[in-house]
Amino acid sequence: MGMESTPESPQPVRVVMQAVGGWIGRLGRIWVEGQIAELNRRGGTAFITLRDPVANVSARVVCPLRVLQATTPVPEPGARVVIHAKPDFYVARGTFSLLALEIRHVGLGELLARLEQLRKTLAAEGVFDEARKRPLPFLPGTVGLICGRDSAAERDVLENGRRRWPAVRFEVREVAVQGDRAVGEVTEALKELDGHPGVDVVIIARGGGSLEDLLPFSDEAMVRAVAAAGTPVVSAIGHEQDTPLLDFVADVRASTPTDAAKKTIPDVGEQLELIRGLRHRARRVIEGGLAREKAWLDGMRSRPVLANPVQEMDRLTEQVMGLRDRARRCVTVSLDRAGDDLRHTRARLHALSPATTLARGYAIVQGPDGGVVRSADEVSKGDELRLRFAEDSLKATAGDKLDGADGTDGTDGADGSGDADGVNETGDE
Repeated sequence: MGMESTPESPQPVRVVMQAVGGWIGRLGRIWVEGQIAELNRRGGTAFITLRDPVANVSARVVCPLRVLQATTPVPEPGARVVIHAKPDFYVARGTFSLLALEIRHVGLGELLARLEQLRKTLAAEGVFDEARKRPLPFLPGTVGLICGRDSAAERDVLENGRRRWPAVRFEVREVAVQGDRAVGEVTEALKELDGHPGVDVVIIARGGGSLEDLLPFSDEAMVRAVAAAGTPVVSAIGHEQDTPLLDFVADVRASTPTDAAKKTIPDVGEQLELIRGLRHRARRVIEGGLAREKAWLDGMRSRPVLANPVQEMDRLTEQVMGLRDRARRCVTVSLDRAGDDLRHTRARLHALSPATTLARGYAIVQGPDGGVVRSADEVSKGDELRLRFAEDSLKATAGDKLDGADGTDGTDGADGSGDADGVNETGDE
């Protein structure tokens, strides 16, 4: 419950300070982790400024000299420590401090365990997934470089980059790469370069160092800032054996700053050699294709049909003439056979024809109705008959029927000048 006060009844300073001291005193003893920014000894007391490794927040720690010296090794500025302290509020001046009761160094194993736990957490969120990583541009026009002030890492990247591609440009941001200000300054520089319209890729470079020196590059805030960047990021922190969490989230990991320059900026000499090799390869492919086509064309031209087209036409002409003669012979033979068959048929028809019979001296007797008379019984006396010979015919009148078949009985004469008993001649046709 808050302290009651009004403009008419304000609380004295001593009361307020005593209340604040009472509230702080109720916190009890706590363990606090941080980095020693300053350490001053005065008599039997050491005054420490303990800074948060991530945020720009610090606290004053009052440590008896015996507590400080009881820690092995004795902490120095820059060391990461855990302090068992009692919160204290000095009422007379209104200042807050921590009274150190025990100091412990943050062990390497503990740091590694914390980093591993953070790595697993970020990996489970997909921050390190390969699918979200972007490829580097083939030929960046401008390279953003985040590095320490006047550092060897900066010189390595700039010299190797310009040696590989003299036309490349750099946007350099020199920041703190160690200590409590490193995370904030690197993150701010990354945001600035990520928003720069001309920067195609960003390199974060730092030389080697201890695990504690490289801790800012495993900070969760920096890792998430790199993951959120829209520009490809290359991590070049420490040496090959150093693996801060920045290496896992960056789009490309380089073992050293020099390696980062090689991976980011193509070598103009290598590219020219590659182009020459590709041109030579393309030339060989084209020449090989032309040689194959020329060999095929020569083979086609060497064929008789193309080497001497007239000879092929003569051969085909002879073949056509031969086929024509063969067809003519076949037609002639067929016609001869058909002519023979026709002659044989005509001969048979001539042999069987009544006209042939008449030419041998026979005659055909036709009755009044035009039918052939085959018997005397078919004719009555007085009927007009027609006698057909081979060349002509005549009319006759039927007389009496004769008994003999030899034509001697019942006739008055054989010279045909008078009427016969059987037939009377009436005239020629």
